[in-house]
Amino acid sequence: MDINYELYKVFYNVAKSLSFSEAAEALFISQSAVSQSIKTLEKRLNQRLFIRSTKRVALTKEGELLLKHIEPAINLITRGENQLCVDPKSGLQLRIGSTDTICRYFLVPYLNIFHRKYPHIHIKVSNGTSIQCAKMLERNEVDLIVTNSPNSSLNDLMDIIPVKEFRDVFIAKKDVFPLHEHPVAFRELLKYPIIMLEKQATTSKFLHNIFLENSLDLVPAIEIASNDLLIDLARIGLGIAFVPDFCIKHFGELAIIETEQKIPSRKLVAAYNLDIPLSDPARYFLDSLSS
Repeated sequence: MDINYELYKVFYNVAKSLSFSEAAEALFISQSAVSQSIKTLEKRLNQRLFIRSTKRVALTKEGELLLKHIEPAINLITRGENQLCVDPKSGLQLRIGSTDTICRYFLVPYLNIFHRKYPHIHIKVSNGTSIQCAKMLERNEVDLIVTNSPNSSLNDLMDIIPVKEFRDVFIAKKDVFPLHEHPVAFRELLKYPIIMLEKQATTSKFLHNIFLENSLDLVPAIEIASNDLLIDLARIGLGIAFVPDFCIKHFGELAIIETEQKIPSRKLVAAYNLDIPLSDPARYFLDSLSS
């Protein structure tokens, strides 16, 4: 099917903004030209792609399916254009996807090493949950990601490289929850307020699965989006937090609560798309993580 790339480009911009006027502004064309392009594409594909009304624009199921395939292609073409047109003085761009916690407590030294090696290369870090980062990579929005594993959104189209093994631990303020002197059973922990990441986080899913394997239903007292906040709340005695051990630098009044049931270790992994070659700087950054 011979369809002009520009039609797909118009579709992509409308689908991302769900606005014909915003797409027209982004593409520097008239709104009527956008509308006509969408009509032409729908006619060529013999599918309705948008539900249009006076108040809103929404994708049809067919439109959602098309966007799923078009978005990685558009991002890949844009990436190629940017690398070809880049100013040699400013260098290339390294796009990394990772979680806030991994960025802060693991990646900073490696970013520093990379910057010293390639001072003119612009580093763009996109933050999200581990699952969101895998989706970014799938859509070609980033060159590589560093994420927690297991991660259900990593797939066989990605090269996945282990870079660090770590433990998840329960931590609590010693004088509020004096449970650090001997191992505690999971069932006993349920008597206390557990504070943890939101359900969509891989760390949260990991802990819920561990409790389910032990026939226990974990109902957290507090769910938040940041490991830093979990540690802060544990420091003021609001509950027992569940966090990766690498993000705890100074325990102070906090202590690790060991459990009778063993909590399996996990890994930080780096991943990139197998069908898209990495630039030399991106390869250098990846190799530095696993060296």
